[in-house]
Amino acid sequence: MFSMNKLSTSKRGAIVRCLVDGCSMRTTSRITGIARNTIDKLLVELGAACSAYQDTMLRNLTCRRIQVDEIWAFCYAKPEHFESGGYAGDVWTWAAIDADTKLIPCWTLGQRDDTAAKHFVEDLADRLADRVQLTSDGLTAYLTAVAKAFEGKVDYAMLVKVYTQTPEGRRRYSPAECIACERKIVTGNPDPEHVSTSYIERQNLTMRMSMRRFTRLTNAFSKKIENHAAAISLHMMYYNFCRKHMSLDTTPAVKAGISDHIWGVEEIIALLDSN
Repeated sequence: MFSMNKLSTSKRGAIVRCLVDGCSMRTTSRITGIARNTIDKLLVELGAACSAYQDTMLRNLTCRRIQVDEIWAFCYAKPEHFESGGYAGDVWTWAAIDADTKLIPCWTLGQRDDTAAKHFVEDLADRLADRVQLTSDGLTAYLTAVAKAFEGKVDYAMLVKVYTQTPEGRRRYSPAECIACERKIVTGNPDPEHVSTSYIERQNLTMRMSMRRFTRLTNAFSKKIENHAAAISLHMMYYNFCRKHMSLDTTPAVKAGISDHIWGVEEIIALLDSN
């Protein structure tokens, strides 16, 4: 087994490639021959470096159409199964996507409530250079958050999905069948043809496929909130800067003009030295 201070760039690269391709920590340890505690430490440090870099670079963005949504996970235990200690329970990842470049400009971890909505939407508004068309789901927390963050300088609409209300739908793990979508204009003059959350919902699937800890109905969930946050930050870095988007034939960062080339994993690892 290898210790953190003796890992070569190639070994670190092997770890990162496993993690961003959806391997669990234990699977990554078996594949690379590196101790799980070492992988844990690398993930936390690299996640912090990725977060800091993206926080700096993803600014003054010339996006035109933004979609936002929330994706659920939990840490350590579900709320009904823990009493006290460190952080445990539901963790929602609020994320935005640029419909044109597929860039993820920001994300926030928190509960699905007014406080998290306010923090997330304010962060999003601070990163945009121009007026945008914004689409969210029907979560009412967005109404106040968008009104305060954008102060009316946004074309905002909600896409409200209507589900069947059968007893079977309530018992299933997944939501009941969606039978209709209602477009509700909230602020400004959004183009009805672009009132959609399809791209951000597809990004939610990418997150579940790319991070083992997001796989539902397994024991692969996060045990520490720090690791959960670090894994998301690493995923966003790889998605924005390294992974070719099939519809773009390049990365979102290149398409958005933030980077002039497709990054390699080694460039992400180099962020550790720069910090």
